[in-house]
Amino acid sequence: MSSEFIHVAEAKRLIGENISSLPPVKMLLENAAGMVLAEDIFSKTDIPPFNQSSMDGYALNFEGLKTHENLEINGEVPAGSGTQFTMPPQNAIRIFTGAPVPEGADTVVMQEKVKVIAKVLQVDDPKLTAGSNVRMKGSEIRSGDLAMKKNTLLSPAAAGFISGAGINEVLVYPRPAVSIILTGDELCKPGEPLKYGQVYESNSYSLLAALKLLHIDGVKVYTAEDRLETLIKVLNEALEHSDAVLLTGGVSVGDYDFVVSAASANGVSQIFHKIRQKPGKPFYFGKKENKSIFGLPGNPASVLSCFYEYVLPALGRMSNHQSELVKLMVPSSEKFIKTSGLSQFLKGFYDGAAVSQLNAQESFRLSSFAKANCLILLDADRTEYSAGELVEIHLLPSS
Repeated sequence: MSSEFIHVAEAKRLIGENISSLPPVKMLLENAAGMVLAEDIFSKTDIPPFNQSSMDGYALNFEGLKTHENLEINGEVPAGSGTQFTMPPQNAIRIFTGAPVPEGADTVVMQEKVKVIAKVLQVDDPKLTAGSNVRMKGSEIRSGDLAMKKNTLLSPAAAGFISGAGINEVLVYPRPAVSIILTGDELCKPGEPLKYGQVYESNSYSLLAALKLLHIDGVKVYTAEDRLETLIKVLNEALEHSDAVLLTGGVSVGDYDFVVSAASANGVSQIFHKIRQKPGKPFYFGKKENKSIFGLPGNPASVLSCFYEYVLPALGRMSNHQSELVKLMVPSSEKFIKTSGLSQFLKGFYDGAAVSQLNAQESFRLSSFAKANCLILLDADRTEYSAGELVEIHLLPSS
């Protein structure tokens, strides 16, 4: 447990060391998109499961064509046909894309390369070779072969591939159940009349939108008045139903900041409380068994900065999914001056050539964050960066 200020890298290290993947669950493939496999997947069938036509055209035997030139058309095979039969070399069969190639045929000529006169097929395709336009059985994968390795992300293509291998249920790392607790008697819900001394609450909207981009739904949002007894009760309820609890506000050391005390009363072990950074110095991280508690500052820009830098990768780790912001070293378009001792996250805009800081950097202002596409990280020990110097940026999610 640490009650001292720690550096950004140390905070990230401690979070990483104290969070592990959630236990895997069996899930229907149709509901597992974007999740990570917790097991190797083996194909239940050959793909394709039979020699398959890749064109609308005519199935034939290539050697038979060379011998007979003109072939008698004897029937047709549509896609989905369950009829199995053998075709003699002097015959051809009308066939359609995806249909099984009859026994005795080894080639399909596309319909644009033939003439049909009185059920006799004349082929005009000098580039036709044996095996043309036929997808051979098992050419994609053989039954029993490894189709997808453990720890693979189920992308749309991956889901489609293993469904074609006959898989309809998979073992995956689930997305975490998340709760948000809003603290602060000054908060007013948007749409309601604003009384003197109140401000409209925005943190839940920012966090819910950020979580939605991670496909984390069903998030429970609690509100807690500025009383320790109330927060203890609300946090206890949230912990019962959550893998991760995000609290906003009440995390500093003021007379009405009760997050640390409420967490302790609920048996949460504090890992750290303060980070040498701006914005977001009062940031709390604790653990209770396999549940994680993040105490975020109350100011809106601080909330989002801390979410992207610390909570986002933590939630990804729970799902065994790499979710950290993409980091780049890019030229700065201007000079940066800062005080020593604090890392600084500036809202920035990267145009592909250089990065600029935006106006309205104060932690209570979201207008710059709404325009930003990156965070600029300035090192705690530096006080000045020259224009044109390489700086580290973290690209913000866009979708």
